[in-house]
Amino acid sequence: MRLAIGVVRPCNPPLSKRMAIEHSATNHVAKHGAKRLRLTNSCNSLASDSGKCRTATRISKLGDRWKEYQGIKNWEGLLDPLDDDLRSEILRYGQFAEAAYRCFDFDTSSQTYARSRFPRNSMLAQCGLGESGYRVTKNLRATCGVQLPRWVNDKASSWISANSNWIGYVAVCNDKDEIARLGRRDVVIAFRGTATCLEWIENLRATLTCLPHDMGHQTREPMVESGFLSMYTSSTANCPSLRDMVKEEIAKISNMYSDEPLSVTITGHSLGAALATLTAYDLTATCDPRLLVTVVSFGGPRVGNGSFRCQLEKSGTRILRIVNSDDLITKMPGFVVDSHDVANKRDVHVGGLPSWLQKRVEDTQWVYADVGKELRLSSSHSPYLSNGNLATCHDLKTYLHLVNGFVSSTCPFRATARRVLSSTQSKEQVYA
Repeated sequence: MRLAIGVVRPCNPPLSKRMAIEHSATNHVAKHGAKRLRLTNSCNSLASDSGKCRTATRISKLGDRWKEYQGIKNWEGLLDPLDDDLRSEILRYGQFAEAAYRCFDFDTSSQTYARSRFPRNSMLAQCGLGESGYRVTKNLRATCGVQLPRWVNDKASSWISANSNWIGYVAVCNDKDEIARLGRRDVVIAFRGTATCLEWIENLRATLTCLPHDMGHQTREPMVESGFLSMYTSSTANCPSLRDMVKEEIAKISNMYSDEPLSVTITGHSLGAALATLTAYDLTATCDPRLLVTVVSFGGPRVGNGSFRCQLEKSGTRILRIVNSDDLITKMPGFVVDSHDVANKRDVHVGGLPSWLQKRVEDTQWVYADVGKELRLSSSHSPYLSNGNLATCHDLKTYLHLVNGFVSSTCPFRATARRVLSSTQSKEQVYA
């Protein structure tokens, strides 16, 4: 990736203001002591030396307001300007999503292709998150429901037709200091993005389909993308569905820690963001209502229609979508409705279409709705990114870089965030 310096001038607070902030922080540490938050910054998802990411520490008072940071108030007052503790949490969960990429074996010639490269007990340590305070309790697999013609299965390599693949993991915070810092015991469910041929085919199945009745709704109105739902609910004789694996594990964890505050945070990038949305909807609709379920997603495509969005809101599902305005994937699939009133039986207006065409589109299964609360960023705001191509704008490490630098809508990038490109190692890092 080329570095273009000077595209945008980063915001730089006046010296007097910076000194006042530093002085205030120093006094707080001296008087109250500091809880240290370790942030492992973004590295290339496929880098072999992923455990060498540099870290940054900062004072955190997260435990006192953890429900707000998990979206109990829909992140009001925390996004613009971006609250520093929330920024740290977004970056932290981004690292769990990135670990899902690092674990996955992309080598089609390997005997472990499409599986996790690391044993469960050492998985996070191998990904540079050994000091995160979390322990992986479950490997997750997703099954593609696409059935290839027999002649394709006969002639194609096994890696082309592999339909049940490692997609992510469940991890539980079991470190006492981290639990105290967070204010509760946190469970992370992390999903990677698209990696296999059949997953790409599932992504292209973009028409809307009805949710199954056992996902908490008895009407045909809530609809989601066919391919995403297929990957979430499909199973084989030897592999249960992703849905069953997640629900079984969360039920077990919920029972184990029923006497203490517990949160479930689901994170993912791209396809993983879509699966995170479906998972959160399913858990809030069908599992223990005491669970606080939150999604922190990066670069996710659209998932469902307006009725699906309405059901998400009614169920209390909290979704924070990190969106790069220059990322085409976040504008797909289908058309998006203009109004949140669609689920309240008001007229649907499809953005960007002439009125004579709107009715025809509304009758199809291509009208989607964006969900949750959005943190909108842009690659063009970073002085360290050139006009990137589709892959660059969609890359998870680009998202983490933009989160790291974002200040507010009036100051979209801070001077203290910088991108460092190592020419000797094929990795990029973001420092604060």
